Amino acid sequence: MSLFNSAEKIFPIYKVEHDCMVSVQGDLTVAFRVQMPEIFTLSEEEYETYHQSWVRAIKVLPKNSILHKQDKYLKNNYNGAEGLTQNFLTTAADRHFKGRSYLDHTCYLMLTQKAADRKQANSAFSGIMRKTIVPKQTTDVKMLPEFLEKVGQFERILCDSRLIGLTRLKDDELSGTAQRPGILEQYCFLQSATDLPMLKDIHLKDRLQIGDQHAQLFTLGDAEDLPAFCGSRMTYDKYSTDKTKFPMGFTTQLNLLLECNHIYNQYLFIGDTGKILKALEAKKLRLQSLSAYSRENSIGRDATNDFLNEAISQQRLPVKAHFNVLAWTDQREELQNIKNLVGSAMAQIGASSKHESDGAAQIWWAGIPGNAADFPVNDTFDTFLEQGTCFLNLESNYRSDPPPEGIRFCDRLTGKPVFVDLFDAPRKAGITSNMGMLVCGTSGGGKSMTVNHILRTLYDQGAHCVTVDIGGSYKGLCELVGGYYFTYDEHTPIRFNPFYLPDGQGLDTEKKESLKALLVTLWKQENESFMRSEYVALSNALQGYYQHLEKHNSIFPCFDSFYNYLQDYYVDILKGQRVKDKDFDIDNFLYVLRPYYQGGEFDYLLNAKDNLNLLEQRFVVIELDSIKDHPILFPVVTLIVMELFLSKMRKLKGVRKVLTIDEAWKAIANSGMAGFIQYAFKTMRKFNGVPNVVTQELDDLVSSPIIKDAIINNASIQILMDMRTFMNKFDKLQDTLGMSDKGKAQVLSVNKDNREIYISLGGQVMKVYKNELSPEEYYAYTTEGKERVMVQDYAAKYGSVEKGIAVLVREKQMITK
Repeated sequence: MSLFNSAEKIFPIYKVEHDCMVSVQGDLTVAFRVQMPEIFTLSEEEYETYHQSWVRAIKVLPKNSILHKQDKYLKNNYNGAEGLTQNFLTTAADRHFKGRSYLDHTCYLMLTQKAADRKQANSAFSGIMRKTIVPKQTTDVKMLPEFLEKVGQFERILCDSRLIGLTRLKDDELSGTAQRPGILEQYCFLQSATDLPMLKDIHLKDRLQIGDQHAQLFTLGDAEDLPAFCGSRMTYDKYSTDKTKFPMGFTTQLNLLLECNHIYNQYLFIGDTGKILKALEAKKLRLQSLSAYSRENSIGRDATNDFLNEAISQQRLPVKAHFNVLAWTDQREELQNIKNLVGSAMAQIGASSKHESDGAAQIWWAGIPGNAADFPVNDTFDTFLEQGTCFLNLESNYRSDPPPEGIRFCDRLTGKPVFVDLFDAPRKAGITSNMGMLVCGTSGGGKSMTVNHILRTLYDQGAHCVTVDIGGSYKGLCELVGGYYFTYDEHTPIRFNPFYLPDGQGLDTEKKESLKALLVTLWKQENESFMRSEYVALSNALQGYYQHLEKHNSIFPCFDSFYNYLQDYYVDILKGQRVKDKDFDIDNFLYVLRPYYQGGEFDYLLNAKDNLNLLEQRFVVIELDSIKDHPILFPVVTLIVMELFLSKMRKLKGVRKVLTIDEAWKAIANSGMAGFIQYAFKTMRKFNGVPNVVTQELDDLVSSPIIKDAIINNASIQILMDMRTFMNKFDKLQDTLGMSDKGKAQVLSVNKDNREIYISLGGQVMKVYKNELSPEEYYAYTTEGKERVMVQDYAAKYGSVEKGIAVLVREKQMITK
């Protein structure tokens, strides 16, 4: 028998108006779309708070009301992100992730007020058995306002927990339009909110089939099938360790962890407490009189007596409850597999599933939004509200920020890409106070891959990135984006030109101060004093030099021409001004700086002829590995880095600037650089700047009180890799970072083999993501020696890094196939 030939004659919803559904029996229903916390993000305390919020909210609902929560999970495929800058790596990532399967979750919450004279439904009396409907023509005019007042209180209590969001559904969202199905059509025809409306045959006689979808119904409607214990959460062993227990929602196994198309229906029926207790008292007396004839009656009497004692002594609210899973597939041969999946999920929470057959039609019918009052009462069980709410689903999928504003990571459950705005959205929401970032993890944990990926994304979004590195982790990315890469080797020593000014720029105060600091570093040792007269003399020398350049356009600005100006012109100027050697010893100055002049030992350092326009270059990497212990080169390069970034901070208004210091601890140990980093972490946010420090050992940070206070206290964004090797000494790390026990449990659940990372935003939002990369991204960011050499060889062979990586990936994929 196909039901839908006559379904419109018996359809239980009479009308939709005033954003409410009215049933043919006069029941009123309001519906909400529910936004819940993301899976694997709550602590044990938050689960308990969340649970108690549901309990308090449901208690304000009037008697003879029903809470019907409907969580729908539909298999879907990732189709790529819109609004991203299209380039080699973005296109490769879209290709890599396209088609990635995941469960799309939608949750609706229906609150129903039953009509006063409503006959209780059961297996023998259900709306689906009626041949026609007789609409209730009279409804109490006070019923709707009074009910909506209680619903408002319910909504306020839940939303005040800040763990859940409710959005009231309007008429079109309830009944649907010509373009989009409403929640009634979505349930009846197993559709999503984005599908086009489509009518389907519904077969209920000997099987449950909707269109080409074969469905099965599994119920928890009998106390005997329920778990012995229930709670607001349970321990998820997969992410737990010897030191931590990782919590998840009590029924998560029936929800996002159940990998098939399904709907999880949850019903709580709030009756008249006085009548319920009176009926239970009568039941207890009846069992008492029969207890001598059966041990079962004796046990039932004691159980009923205990229930009544707890209800009265602890002011418990008795409710009736029912929970079911409706699962379906378009492949009939997969029905047994679905049965196994649901049975296993039920067993995971300690319950026994009942495969419903005879009563499936009535239970499915009652699941129509707004028709919960038609649920057969004999398929419910008695419990207290506190226990009943334990079976409510509390979690949803990872949410994604707009792709153009976020960094692409993946949720740890399915690997579906999600975009995370680390910088702007958290500050606007008051979650973070700055954009300082700390990345910490053991060797091989994925730090460089993660930071490369973040920098590449920020670069695509228009940011200027300056990176101080030891180890060459960013050479591949720098070559790919056409940036400036500064490093030192015997054949191509590191070269800068701080004296060069791009066209249209003059010598401003900031540039003059940075050049003076550089000259003083070259001239004086740390323990030598610097007099006021020497400061004035250097200021005048720089001012005169740039005036000299304006008069002689043929002179190229660099240290050599500055040195020539000093010895050819400035010496005479000082003599004319009768400046004494004790005030400014020009001969000593020229002698000490002679090694940086042409023919000197370091004549290459400050006389670069290319890679000059650092201010406009959006990707700059300074690699310090070869000079980190050099007493001359290292301090000079450090000052140039400081000058470069400060110049970008001040002059590039409205542009994001990112300063990354990766393992460059010699730079941080240097007192001048430490002070600069302290200044940067505290001040850069005012200039849309992002300071980022990357380290293997947190001891490097802790060893410097200045840096510890500057970085950790001002790093609202903390990214940690696999820390399980530090499990037995994690308390020190936890104290240093000011991490909560919730953060500890999440960090220790991170698995580097799954490319997982932990991100904390302001210590308030903590989440574990996968940093999965496409093969092209992997080879662009790799720091593994053999792979990096291979990429460089392919780039040289095929003319560019992009072409080389593309060929390399194709060859690897052919070998795999």
